[in-house]
Amino acid sequence: MQEGAVLWEPPAAFREATGLARYMRWLAEHEHRSFAAYDALWAWSVRDLEEFWASLWTFFDVRASAPYTRVLSERRMPGARWFEGARLNYAAHVFRNAAPDHPALIACAEARPAAHVSWAELERQVGAVADALREMGVEPGDRVVSYLPNLPETVVAFLACASLGAIWSSCSPDMGTRAVVDRFRQIEPKVLFAVDGYVYGGKAFDRTATVAEIARALPSLEHVVFLQRLGRDAPAGLPHPLAWEALLRRAVPLAFAQLPFDHPLWIVYSSGTTGAPKAIVHGHGGIVLEHLKTLVLHHDMRPGDRFFWLSSTGWIVWNLLVGGLLAGCTIVTFDGNPGHPDPGAIWRTIGETRTRHFGCGAALVAASMKAGVAPRAAADLATLEVLNTTGSPLPIEAFEWAYASVKRDLWLAPISGGTDVACGFVGGCPLLPVTAGEMQCRMLGVAARALDERGREVVGEVGELVITEPMPSMPLYFWNDPGDARYRESYFEMYPGLWRHGDWIRFTERGTNVIYGRSDTTINRHGIRMGTAEIYRAVEDMPEIVDSLVVDLEYLGRPSFMPLFVVLADGAALDDGLKSRIKQRIRTAASARHVPDEIYAIDAVPRTLTGKKMELPVRKILLGAPADRVASADAMANPASLTSFVSLAARLNAR
Repeated sequence: MQEGAVLWEPPAAFREATGLARYMRWLAEHEHRSFAAYDALWAWSVRDLEEFWASLWTFFDVRASAPYTRVLSERRMPGARWFEGARLNYAAHVFRNAAPDHPALIACAEARPAAHVSWAELERQVGAVADALREMGVEPGDRVVSYLPNLPETVVAFLACASLGAIWSSCSPDMGTRAVVDRFRQIEPKVLFAVDGYVYGGKAFDRTATVAEIARALPSLEHVVFLQRLGRDAPAGLPHPLAWEALLRRAVPLAFAQLPFDHPLWIVYSSGTTGAPKAIVHGHGGIVLEHLKTLVLHHDMRPGDRFFWLSSTGWIVWNLLVGGLLAGCTIVTFDGNPGHPDPGAIWRTIGETRTRHFGCGAALVAASMKAGVAPRAAADLATLEVLNTTGSPLPIEAFEWAYASVKRDLWLAPISGGTDVACGFVGGCPLLPVTAGEMQCRMLGVAARALDERGREVVGEVGELVITEPMPSMPLYFWNDPGDARYRESYFEMYPGLWRHGDWIRFTERGTNVIYGRSDTTINRHGIRMGTAEIYRAVEDMPEIVDSLVVDLEYLGRPSFMPLFVVLADGAALDDGLKSRIKQRIRTAASARHVPDEIYAIDAVPRTLTGKKMELPVRKILLGAPADRVASADAMANPASLTSFVSLAARLNAR
């Protein structure tokens, strides 16, 4: 199959019924703006930013208790301020879009029947938990953190925080103590929601000891709310522990604090490549607008639709899944192993929940392909219309498999964006055809470009993905980042005034695009991003390890491969026992998702003259680039250290 071959065309009736077509008709009628094609609409959306975002405010009937005085302070990054003066609340927008004829949530988990939660019950629980948080002394701006799986209780706790103006932050319970503490300790939370454990692949994982360790490491904690999934008692020593059930005893009407547009909604975490993971702050208003745009216009979500995105609570797509409530969707939560008891299990869940929109990491599609799963034969997928993927590039073979093995009449819409903006930069459009190996479009309001090594825009060539205009969901700031130093370094150091995202991308003349993988050193495993520093902290604490270097060799068309390189202490040997201990150390201190595929012993880690580990040059060498083109011996402290990587590259690329 050739890249660019048309695999699916949206039928005329489908196109006319989409939220995007409805928006374009509204623009013509109310704003006297008509566009013959999507490309013209996109060009207007990034040229006339203020007019575009103001039109969305009106089209979606965004409710604010105080009006905004202007749409955008000035077009600059960082520092743009959006919709100043407006006061609103994310949770209020969730409940005003309730579709009472449909459940709000469908909860699915291993070895448990699906459970439906009505909109009325969701509102009752959110009101009760919000009242309990108020009694704990939680006020607007206080941080509330979660160590819960993807459960209805997690959604309830988040919405309760949002209703109060408290700031939410979440880690998945499969993350180890150090990774969680490195995130939560930065933001000094007042309350922790925690679980006793979870079930994955038929096996129970007790997390009570980990919860106790996390609580001890967070001196700011005043209360821990403990949820039992495995029937374990709360560990001793937790500050003012409360059972989840105790929060629900009193029915209290739900109220919504009216907050500035840029009041913090949640804190999410990007990589910890140097130092602690970056604590990224997003605001109520920016997320309301961006998620309505993304979900209604680009994903065509409608009231009552069943929306199921397979995600842990530590991945930004969990936040997007909850955002489905803004569109009046029924969201499907899932806790467990999607491949248990067999690789077809998740596809049966899609059918049983009558899901219309299913999203997953590209790794799930690859796993289904490898296992020989034929979802169309394994499950009733009559209601499935949309398949989204993200987390890593989707190769042409996966497009071919989806139309042969999932469903012929399917809108396959890979997307790519990031934790950093809580949305996509490029992705799906319900008015355009699906073409093999490509994403359909640049999303509205996203001025995405590809730049070559000299900073010139290129089309038809692979370049650095940059965003040239501000977006409402860009970070307000990083927590504890005086002068926005880390924020500027993360996105604006290479191209001042332009957001450099760290992906390789190619735009075609047709407006489609292909992501090739990371252009920086962030580790992107199964859609969960983690900085190399977090892995180094775990590994280099071991007495047998003097130094280490890790790279992620994700690149379009190649199997994902993450090697770890270690410099051994005198007398240590890299035998199977040490490899096993290293992997276990990473699994418990960082994440099971970030266990390396292979571990190699090396004499020295390549370093610059200033002592910085040369991760990106090593990555490029292992992907096949000549060493003399990616690293200058004169700028290295130990140029001979590259030799072992050149040899390994020859072996890897000969496979």
